[in-house]
Amino acid sequence: MTRPFRVVIAAAILAVAFAGGVSAQQKPAPSPAAIQMAKEIIALKGATNTFDPLIPGVIEYHRNIMIQTNPNLSREIEQVATKLINDLQARRADLQQALATSYAQHFTEQEMREAIAFYRTPLGRKLVTQEPKAMEETMKAADVWSKKFADEVVVKLREEMRKRGHNVI
Repeated sequence: MTRPFRVVIAAAILAVAFAGGVSAQQKPAPSPAAIQMAKEIIALKGATNTFDPLIPGVIEYHRNIMIQTNPNLSREIEQVATKLINDLQARRADLQQALATSYAQHFTEQEMREAIAFYRTPLGRKLVTQEPKAMEETMKAADVWSKKFADEVVVKLREEMRKRGHNVI
């Protein structure tokens, strides 16, 4: 996956995770054991790696805006941004905790034990490594299909409009 695509996906997943956390606020807090199992699932799935670009991506985005509006301070802004990327990496643990809490609120401890067992199997490990590739290929195939479909729809719309006496462009 390309880096920008991963950042977009990570942001979308993060938004869903936090939206899930908001709706789950009415639920009782998961047990420490459930949180730990959820963290293990996240680690086995490699889900935290999906979010690795998030911290530097946010910092780089705001660094670029500050440099555009303060070009005379670009060297200092670069230095501060580099320092922030290093200093704020520990915030990854906050994100992992939020993700684990969301998982633990949606799955029972037994379900998580079963998921952990699955992700430790050869098929589970293969799923983790091959699913992102399959999803990327699926997205490309869906894009190609949707473009062909859109062309077909335009042709049919024009044909139907011509039958009604209109020549639309």
